[in-house]
Amino acid sequence: MASDSLQGLTDLVTELDTRLADADKRLDREYPGTNGGRQPVHSVYVPADRIQPGLAAAWGEQAIAVLDEYAPKAADLAEITGLSEAAVADALPLVRAKLTREPVEDLRADFEDGYGAPGEEAEDAHVLATANAFVSDLKQGTATPYFGIRMKGMEAAGRHRGVRTLTLFLQALLEGHGSLPDNLVLTLPKITSVEQVEAMVWVSERLEERFGLPAGRLRFELQIETPQSILLTDGTVSVARMIQAGQGRVTALHYGTYDYSAACGITAAHQSLAHPVADFAKSVMQVAAAGTGVWISDGGSNILPAGSPEDVRSAWNLHAGLVRRSLERGFYQGWDLHPGQLPIRYLATYAFYREAFAPAAARLKAYLGQAGGNVMDEPATAQALASVLASGLRCGALEESEVVEASGADAGTIVGLATRRVGQEQ
Repeated sequence: MASDSLQGLTDLVTELDTRLADADKRLDREYPGTNGGRQPVHSVYVPADRIQPGLAAAWGEQAIAVLDEYAPKAADLAEITGLSEAAVADALPLVRAKLTREPVEDLRADFEDGYGAPGEEAEDAHVLATANAFVSDLKQGTATPYFGIRMKGMEAAGRHRGVRTLTLFLQALLEGHGSLPDNLVLTLPKITSVEQVEAMVWVSERLEERFGLPAGRLRFELQIETPQSILLTDGTVSVARMIQAGQGRVTALHYGTYDYSAACGITAAHQSLAHPVADFAKSVMQVAAAGTGVWISDGGSNILPAGSPEDVRSAWNLHAGLVRRSLERGFYQGWDLHPGQLPIRYLATYAFYREAFAPAAARLKAYLGQAGGNVMDEPATAQALASVLASGLRCGALEESEVVEASGADAGTIVGLATRRVGQEQ
């Protein structure tokens, strides 16, 4: 009886595979899985006319000086940020070490809103100076893990200048360094149509030909800061189409807090990455990017820790809450605009990962079969557990020795599990 019911099964499943072949290929192409690289915890935006060799180290020194002046003890920081004194005391030595060793993870020279329009001659000079500063840091071994520029976008008013800046920058970088660094990042802002992303792909192709670069070498982030980059007039989710229009070149989506809020009619006093309009846009970004290998980044706070002691502490309190809020919502990167924001960025980030560490390591150890437990996790959850440990290791919040001891797995195993594509375990 059973053999009769199984007759023709081979033909059935073969036909099924044929029927779904195109869908399988499209899934592999459009949803390749998690990006296995190290995502920076922040992008530091600096106007291009202020970029100099050694800028990151200088910011680190300023960050430590501000920390020493306004909150030299763990109890001070705990009171300011609302974190427990125990959490601050646990993370603070690692934060100080980070500010000395690697204070900036991603440095972006800004040729757009933070820079203005000083004129063709002045911008050309700043482009060359920026490229030379990056080359100098590369030669000295002090370059940040990621660096690059935000050019002017593809809107009619700025596109000629944007392409000129991009071309001159790449040329100067190639002449000074001999090749394009792997950690180079380019940011395309003010996107109002899918066609602008297609145009950026076209420009990238032409520049690759011009400079003798491999096809696909130039990749870029999309700054999502207009309503048109979230929703088109026909109801289409435009950011999802933009990722695909990038033809594999899109590396990240960055939320632009203030342009987007203003475009939605939010008054300046209420513009924030915690506003409901921001949450809606970021939720759309998050779903559009899921499974594509494209990173997502939150924006930042323009309330800077400067002025009176009360102003600094107030800005720190706000920043700590916003960083924590982003992390809890799955946005593991944000923007920083001032050296005084760095201590709080790392403190809030490190406290988040260290809080997640012990339970994640225990559950992962149980999943790997090395310990008992009363929670039976699925592969997708195990991947998320490994991801939080891998991210904590990469940014310096966790030390490899403590992770290995608690989870029973080495760093390579954890990173491999974190970047495995769920659904293809077998």
